[in-house]
Amino acid sequence: MKNNIQNASPLVERLFSLDFFRGMTMFLLIAESTHLYAQLIDPQLEGSLIYTIGMQFHHHPWNGLRFWDLIQPFFMFIVGVAIPYSFSNRIKRGQTYAQIRRHTIKRSLLLLFFGWSLYCISIGKIGFHFQNVLAQLSVTYLIAFLLMNKPARVQIIISLLLLVLTETIYRLFPVEGFNHAFVANENFGTWLDLQYGGADLRGHWVSFNAVPTTAHTIWGVLAGQLLMSKKTNMQKLKTLLIAGLIGVVAGYSLGFVTPIIKRICTSSFILASGGWTFLALAFSFWLIDIMKQRKWTLFFAIVGMNPLFIYLFANVGGADFVEHIIHPYSMAVFGWTGTAIAKILTSMSVLFLLWYICYWMYKKKIFIRI
Repeated sequence: MKNNIQNASPLVERLFSLDFFRGMTMFLLIAESTHLYAQLIDPQLEGSLIYTIGMQFHHHPWNGLRFWDLIQPFFMFIVGVAIPYSFSNRIKRGQTYAQIRRHTIKRSLLLLFFGWSLYCISIGKIGFHFQNVLAQLSVTYLIAFLLMNKPARVQIIISLLLLVLTETIYRLFPVEGFNHAFVANENFGTWLDLQYGGADLRGHWVSFNAVPTTAHTIWGVLAGQLLMSKKTNMQKLKTLLIAGLIGVVAGYSLGFVTPIIKRICTSSFILASGGWTFLALAFSFWLIDIMKQRKWTLFFAIVGMNPLFIYLFANVGGADFVEHIIHPYSMAVFGWTGTAIAKILTSMSVLFLLWYICYWMYKKKIFIRI
């Protein structure tokens, strides 16, 4: 792996709302590694507002949609938004399309390697699973890049065809025992994973999710191209809002026919979550790039400047290492609040220290890329 430590100024106008959106998403992702969300639903807190909020930071067990179910779509989408900006910068630096394509393929393979490595570390043995976000992103990122120079209508059609393909396979898969389209562990996705020993029977996640979620990254590319266009900011905002509303309405309407299931990424889930993602970007764009409310956003943007590094660091034991160091002190300081609250405050302290690592790298102008 070759890490480039860069401090060069960007060659296209910086989209501050993208910095914020990416940073907020990464902040929420690394918060999970501190066990904060697990502490929020401590049985001692059941029935409280904290517990109710905490449930929104856990995936829905099957048919339904919670806030945490939107985080991976956010991440996939944001990567797509950044692709046209990165491509433009590399072209202006004198790179050819062939060079950029080689870099994209290399980056895709590295994302797959990191995704597999995280899984192997978590189970303590070699295994090649595609269920985690990095492994799936390696697929969606490459496909979205290869489609980027196609007309917008072609990109939209292909993204929708991926959803039609998903819907068709799940509904018509003929293998006995796995022909229940939307039943946990009895669907096409589980059957496919069983063929190579990669099934997640307890969590019900499936590797085939990389196919329908490619739509999120393609839509991100389209959003990035829109934001780089010569349209006025209000025209851009209007387009993002319309796209978001269409996705939300279509997704929830289709939900009456096809359940909204994050764990197997049904077409209704992709549409609904994609709609919310467009709306979230629209809100960020309005607040930050139109209304110019930027000062407070730096807190999150700092995390988004080293997203892959902090995600890997937090998930390969960095967060647990920090927690191990500060746990005795935090429990001594916060112990009077009760065990459940003290654990929450400990996790928040770990999260702050992870953020501070990003802040230190930002101040030193260290930005790790692949």
